[in-house]
Amino acid sequence: MIEKIRSLPHCAGIYQYLDAKGRILYIGKAKNLSKRVKSYFNLTPQLSPKSTLSLRIQKMLSETDSLHYLVVENEHDALILENSLIKQLKPKYNILLRDDKTYPYIYVNLEEEYPRFDITRKIIKGKNIRYFGPFSTGARDILDSLYELLPLVQKKSCLKGKKACLYYQMNQCLGPCEFSVDKARYKTMVDTAAQWITNKELLLPKLRTKMEFYAEELRFEEAKALRDRLERIGRSTEHSQIDLASNEAYDIFAIATDEFRGCVVRLFIREGKIASSSHDFFAANDLSSRDEAYERALVNYYGSEKPPIVAPILIHEAFESLDWVTRHLSQLFEKKASIALPKQGIKKELVSLAYVNALELLKSPQSDKNSVLEQIADLFGLENIPNRIEAFDNSHFAGQATVGAMVAYSHGRFDKKGYRTYHLEHKDEYSQMREMLTRRIKGFQTNPPPDLWVIDGGETLRSLAVELLHSNGTLLDVIGISKEKVDAKAHRAKGSAKDILHSDEGIFRLDTSDKRLQFIQLLRDEAHRCAITFHKKSKLKEDQSSHLLTIPGITPGKIQKLLTYFGTFDAIAKADFETIKELIGSLGAKNVHNYYNLPASQ
Repeated sequence: MIEKIRSLPHCAGIYQYLDAKGRILYIGKAKNLSKRVKSYFNLTPQLSPKSTLSLRIQKMLSETDSLHYLVVENEHDALILENSLIKQLKPKYNILLRDDKTYPYIYVNLEEEYPRFDITRKIIKGKNIRYFGPFSTGARDILDSLYELLPLVQKKSCLKGKKACLYYQMNQCLGPCEFSVDKARYKTMVDTAAQWITNKELLLPKLRTKMEFYAEELRFEEAKALRDRLERIGRSTEHSQIDLASNEAYDIFAIATDEFRGCVVRLFIREGKIASSSHDFFAANDLSSRDEAYERALVNYYGSEKPPIVAPILIHEAFESLDWVTRHLSQLFEKKASIALPKQGIKKELVSLAYVNALELLKSPQSDKNSVLEQIADLFGLENIPNRIEAFDNSHFAGQATVGAMVAYSHGRFDKKGYRTYHLEHKDEYSQMREMLTRRIKGFQTNPPPDLWVIDGGETLRSLAVELLHSNGTLLDVIGISKEKVDAKAHRAKGSAKDILHSDEGIFRLDTSDKRLQFIQLLRDEAHRCAITFHKKSKLKEDQSSHLLTIPGITPGKIQKLLTYFGTFDAIAKADFETIKELIGSLGAKNVHNYYNLPASQ
């Protein structure tokens, strides 16, 4: 290794430290690979870590057995490649922050004849687009509330039709697709919606009134759904005395760390007020990790696409790669990025506020779930505390509608947006799991891997997962969970079934009251539920497709057209003749209507 270090080129690139098993320990970037890597070591009289390095880095170098590097064009490319590889490969000694991505915005295109509101993370083409946000939580809830309380155009496809749809009949749309709607009246509703978004204190009383109405009518499920929505929207509303008395906008990042973990706090100032905030914890060993944490926080948050609103960035303290990150964001924003460390005035107060909040969050006790995760990491000898977990299961019936499901658990709760379902081609369980995991691994670049995989299966399937991950160079822990076997068969009698856990540390038979076992079972059961649900839907779709294919003139292509437009077979059954005719022709529409016993137009 010493000869490779001495022969490193004097150019930009990324370097990787690997242990004796070939697992990647750390990925770093450098303007000058030779100078950067040599800064870690004493080369004489023998290769050894420099004593001035932090204990964390010295420990990493003590485990390092080999070095790999890759030359790139410039520092910008090095930064992008480093960030991408860290998210995909999850090295043991890199700071690992949640892959935030830019938070969603609500937008409205005021150029449209009848504007409607929608959610985006990207810039929308148009000369008169208005954005609201970003929202760390509650964006979808706010949008749903607007459409329930105001009769706006509900869907993008609504205006394409020529007849008023169900939304008009439910008094949730004025029906401009069929009727003449006064544009001044419609504009008033758009202005009202915009006011509700920017000042949610105007929206919340409307929702509370509706919730109370549902409760009085004994419609408790609908009342509960509105109660939960009110809670989520309330969390997105910031109560703050800060008012810059201007239309200024800032994105603020502050990081605090203690002996064990760190916390990054983000504040988003829009029109002189705090629009939203969020925070995340990450594992930290010492103060030297803050440099990398700031870099990860900024690069991860802004991602690879220009955000809808580009605001100056304020940070609580400078960090080593500040110039690199500034150049990267300048390319992304298509203009000079502003990253400032304010020393006085209101901007200083803002970053200080973010930092004080980060310190306070570090003082908060970790939840029982976090305690269980720490115990799981200790029991199974995991590389990291598994804050984000993915669990896998598959399902089929006599080889029909073979599917797989992946559920995601993140920072204390199931992350429904992270769920994935897969149509699988193979028929045996081993090949199905290989197919599903291979497809998940291919997605690591856009959807980074978690801290832990939980596989519904024994050591054979767990070993398969480990093999696939190692072939991709990804450092990721894997636990398998299987039923105990009696007479070579899984023992599934309710009340007496015992689960066995498998890991690199061996086989574990925990007591049924053990919180660690119960948590793994919870993940397995959710993956099983998701797989079964998706299997039932897939089989029903296959059965209904097969029935429709018996109709004269109906081909798989026509079925796909109908499903793409209507979404479900129930919607096809209820659709009007003219719409179906536009999609698949007059004869096909007539035959479909006859099949569903509906009268066709003459």
